[in-house]
Amino acid sequence: MIEDFSMYDEWLDKYEYLIELGKGLEGYPEEKKTEEHLIKGCQSRVWLDCSLRDGKLYFSADSDAIITKGIISLLIGVYSGEAAEEIAADDFGFIEEIGLKENLSPTRAGGLVSMIASIKKAAEDYV
Repeated sequence: MIEDFSMYDEWLDKYEYLIELGKGLEGYPEEKKTEEHLIKGCQSRVWLDCSLRDGKLYFSADSDAIITKGIISLLIGVYSGEAAEEIAADDFGFIEEIGLKENLSPTRAGGLVSMIASIKKAAEDYV
């Protein structure tokens, strides 16, 4: 993911890349768009689901906002298919390396923090 972001010099191009990532998200079931799956702390509505298969966690997600959908797509693209222990222990340092948080509005940056916390919590629940 760091390499993908480094291909772009301008943040406008990086936002376009995030939008494209969001468009690539697999369909999220309407029946899972519930309070239970809603990530708290996001200005937009973001749903996250997690399942364990063959010792790995698999995430699915959706959002009602296009940039936010790209952000959650980025996160689950990195962590889906990884072991719960690895996700729970990870520092999500690639977010800083690509400069994402500091190039988001304060409300989107807060949402990013909530998304990370939700992914870590899901992983910790399986450790």
